[in-house]
Formats: sequence, C-alpha cells, structure tokens
Amino acid sequence: MARFYAPDYSTTLDSPFARDADNKLVRRSYWMDMSDKTLVMVMVNGIGANLTNEEKRAHLSDLKRDHLVEQVCIQEILPPGR
Repeated sequence: MARFYAPDYSTTLDSPFARDADNKLVRRSYWMDMSDKTLVMVMVNGIGANLTNEEKRAHLSDLKRDHLVEQVCIQEILPPGR
C-alpha cells in the first residue's frame, strides 16, 4: 500500500493533502485542475517541498501523473562505499 503524506489536522484543517477514511483525496479537484507544470512547481517549491520522495511518488501515482516523478523527486545521491 502506498504511503501517503498525512497532514497535521490540528494546524491545517483544509490541507489539500487531506484524505478520507478510504484514503481518497478529499480535495482531489484542487490537484486535478493544475497543469503538469504547476503541479511540479507546487511539489518542488511549494506545499509539497517537505514531503519525502516516497510520499511524492504515492501522491503523483494517485493523481495518475506518474510521468512527473522524475521532475518532482529529488534524486538521492549515496556516497561511494569505502
């Protein structure tokens, strides 16, 4: 099962990341009305910037925008083994 970002509802009641009991986005139209370019900008520089790559991947997959994963997820560079 995908690991979606769970906002802190005590501080952000109207979060666009809010999900119902069935794990469905409550404000799905908020995301679907965005162009790909805007969605990338929001996930990289805006409200999605602090999400983990796993959470970003799950969110994009849920929105059927898997083609944006490489633009949104920061590539993790591992140090060379010693």
